[in-house]
Amino acid sequence: MEFLIVTGLSGAGKSRAVDALEDIGFYCVDNIPPKLIPTFYDLCAKAGNTFSRVAVVTDIRGGDMFSSLFETLDDLKNEDKHYRILFLDANDYVLINRFKETRRKHPLAENNLGSLEQAVKLEREILRPVREKADYIIDTSFLSPAQLKERISNLFLGDSSQALMVHCVSFGFKYGIPTEADLVFDVRCLPNPFYIEELKHLTGLDEPVYSYVMKWEQTKGVVQRLISLIDYMLPLYCDEGKSQLVIAIGCTGGKHRSVALAQLLYDHLLENGHRTSVNHRDIQK
Repeated sequence: MEFLIVTGLSGAGKSRAVDALEDIGFYCVDNIPPKLIPTFYDLCAKAGNTFSRVAVVTDIRGGDMFSSLFETLDDLKNEDKHYRILFLDANDYVLINRFKETRRKHPLAENNLGSLEQAVKLEREILRPVREKADYIIDTSFLSPAQLKERISNLFLGDSSQALMVHCVSFGFKYGIPTEADLVFDVRCLPNPFYIEELKHLTGLDEPVYSYVMKWEQTKGVVQRLISLIDYMLPLYCDEGKSQLVIAIGCTGGKHRSVALAQLLYDHLLENGHRTSVNHRDIQK
């Protein structure tokens, strides 16, 4: 049985993640108290193939009951009940805006005299230990619902216990480093097509920009070393049992150089049989 525990910050997209999981065959239960998770696990296991893929959501809405999550995770591990954790995250500014736009009430707002900023800060601190335990972390700050669904599908449509999923993401440093990144590469040292008038408004997915970025000796040197390093490290991550690796490649605006390099890395990994996906986070900005 594939058993997934979904948690994360309020407003980070857990409901949309559950919708995506249901679409690819998971049986999902929302807002389950942590102490009930082992019992529910046993019931699903006894049902055999009826519940071969299960996802449960537990989060701060459970109030004081949520504090038992870490004890529950230890119990599951001690009883050799296999599970994985999916953690949904987003930056504070985005979370606060989402609550303001939807006029939803944050679960911890009353404990912080109605301060949304303080509620988000407190929740992040409470959830920090479980984020550190997570097998998968998805930062939804700049993901559309469709992109989140695609990311979920890429992670879980295959047999995640059998292979490492490598997610390549391009980004612009001016918009912030992706918080879920395991490896970050800065390619601002490469020649910038932004200063070429006919290339300025194109992206790294357009052939003229891609060719411009790749023609330089500096780029060829970076590509050679980047590919060699990633090829060397992937088997090591697999041996450690890592389920997801997020490789972030950044340039100034996330539209030209980082896009070209992230796409090249994605194509290389795909050619070599790795489970991989790519997302150009800031390409439209």
